[in-house]
Formats: sequence, structure tokens, C-alpha cells
Amino acid sequence: MAYLTLFCSMLYFIKSPRWLQQLFPGRIWKFSSEIKNIYLTFDDGPHPLHTPFVLDLLKEHNAKATFFCIGNNVRQYPEVYDRIIREGHGTGNHTYNHLNGGKVNSETYVNDVLEAGKYIDSNLFRPPYGRIRSFQAKVLSQLSKPFKIVMWTVLSGDFDEGISKKRCLENVLFNTGGGSVIVFHDSDKAAEKMRYVLPIVIKTLSAKGFGFKKIMF
Repeated sequence: MAYLTLFCSMLYFIKSPRWLQQLFPGRIWKFSSEIKNIYLTFDDGPHPLHTPFVLDLLKEHNAKATFFCIGNNVRQYPEVYDRIIREGHGTGNHTYNHLNGGKVNSETYVNDVLEAGKYIDSNLFRPPYGRIRSFQAKVLSQLSKPFKIVMWTVLSGDFDEGISKKRCLENVLFNTGGGSVIVFHDSDKAAEKMRYVLPIVIKTLSAKGFGFKKIMF
């Protein structure tokens, strides 16, 4: 399985290469492979339709996950966010307005993260698009309540309109192992692929003896 994929003239890695993880060692890319745990994560919610679908599926399989939420979405759908918490899942900050750290100045970016923090009680942060400047990451890690910056091991590609549902499934199953952090999206754009792939991933990996845990520090 090739690591590098083209999406809307942007290259992205399906599996985060070792050199990239070594380039940014202060960020969380994966967990110990010695324990058969998988860390499912969902970006861009909460969503009034797609997040409950995910939650129902996780509950059915007694699985836990971590939801990296957009602050403005939590403001709009607090009952969905409350359900995430109530059912024992983890949450993380994904900015208030889904900002790209490479396209806005650092003051704007950090303030947007702090605004999201008014709605999301978590020390976990994932940068939208995976784009964050080193200075921005430094500031967030040195706040009075510092953030842990969580990246990923495997990017499902559910957001990519240029790949099939089958390819999205292969992206996950062919690249996942113990300790992997997998990214899905509970959003309109990703819904069709996510709804197809996620049930198969959970059933397949469960049958192989993997458990599904939320991210905690």
C-alpha cells in the first residue's frame, strides 16, 4: 500500500512515515505496539446525524474512541457532545473554526483554540488538516493548561472524494497494527465512506483480538 496519495492537488500520507514522526517527536503519533489496542479518532464533529451513528456503533461493540471536536459545532450541538462524554469517550480540541495553522497568523490560531476550549474540556489537541506551525505548537504546549498535540498513525482518507469506499477500507486495514491512531471524520463530506468502512474495521480488528480505547494523558 503506497503511503502517499493525491487529494485536491495536496499530497497526504495514508500512514505517517517514521521520518515524519521523528521530525516532530513532541507530537503523539502512535502508542505501544506491544498491547493490542487501537485508537479510533473522529474529527470535525459533533454532527447531529453522523456522530450518533458512530456512537451507536461503538456502543454495540463496547468500543471507546476519541472525538476531536470543532468548538462551533459543540456550541451548536451540545447534546451530541454531552452524549460523547456521558458514554465514556474521549474528546479533543480541533479549534473553534477549523483553522489551518499554516494559513493564519499564530495569534489568531491560538485564540481560536482557546475559544474552542470554552466548550471542549480536554488537554488533547489535533490541528485541522494536520497543519500547525512549530511556534503555534510551542505556545499550545506551554499554556498553564498545556495541550498534548495528537496526530495519527493512519489516515483513512474518508474525506477524499477521489477514492472509493473499498480503497478507504484498505487504507485502514492494510496499515493498522497495535497502538495505531486512526483518523475518521464524523462530517457530511466523509459520511458515505465512514459509514461503510467503520463497521467493517471494528468487526475485522475485533476478530483479530484488538481492543478499542480512548486516548488519555
